[in-house]
Amino acid sequence: MTDVLIIGSGPAGMTAAIYAKRANLNVLIVEKEYEGTGQMAESSRIDNYPGFYGINGYELGEKIREHAEALGIKFLEAEVTGIQKREESFDITLESGEVQSSKTVIYTAGAAHRKLAVPGSEKFENRGISYCASCDGAFYHGKDVAVIGGGNSALDDALLLSEICNKVYLIHRRAEFRGDASTLAKLEQKENVEIIRNAKVQEITGNGKVKILLLDTGTALNIQGVFVAIGMIPQTEAVKKLVALDESGYIKAGEDGVTLVPGFFVAGDVRTKELRQIITAAADGANAANSAIQYIIRK
Repeated sequence: MTDVLIIGSGPAGMTAAIYAKRANLNVLIVEKEYEGTGQMAESSRIDNYPGFYGINGYELGEKIREHAEALGIKFLEAEVTGIQKREESFDITLESGEVQSSKTVIYTAGAAHRKLAVPGSEKFENRGISYCASCDGAFYHGKDVAVIGGGNSALDDALLLSEICNKVYLIHRRAEFRGDASTLAKLEQKENVEIIRNAKVQEITGNGKVKILLLDTGTALNIQGVFVAIGMIPQTEAVKKLVALDESGYIKAGEDGVTLVPGFFVAGDVRTKELRQIITAAADGANAANSAIQYIIRK
């Protein structure tokens, strides 16, 4: 039986593993993506993680994973489909049918991109519609694209694409942006960036690939790519019957990662919190690991 089983290998999960392993506990990380390191792998440049200014997100993820592997932490590539609480432990069921048992669980499954739900969005996914600018931006070199959203992800995507594309339309359904004012100011100074406020995407059309983006204002934009950054959906399907969720589907827990289920802890983007960043995910992981360590000691 494992002492601490961690679901998810983003910054929260791997930090939790490092702290638990350093407490001489037996640790296993279960991650459904091949050598996955979470959402940070999609960032082409990270400027707000102390000591690693300007680092590529994939590279930062690899550095954290190498740290974990150097401590002898084990990784298992598998998808968790269910978690059952036993009297003194948990049974974690994998998609293959295999069951792993652990004294404690730290859930760090993160959140997934919210999809754009308009006519044409499914038809043109991967044919001009992307949810990762750092992954697919290079394919649109010298072309005209649109970014949908009003948070930091949308602003960062637009800034990145402004260095690659001929023209970038940043479209937000409201007048005010939720993202950093400093990033918005940079975008406002870009000659090839046009910011469109108070507008919603109504339809996406094309002939095999994206060609026209129609807004509810009546404006039709001739573009070749659409980058969607309209928020995230917490990955809580496997635990929705186990723990308490808020109205948006995030697991209710404070900074200590303690949930209403004894021995079950949560960290990172999947828990209720104000700021979802790499550094706060890592801090969550450390706190959740400490809570798990104290729980095991008390047992």
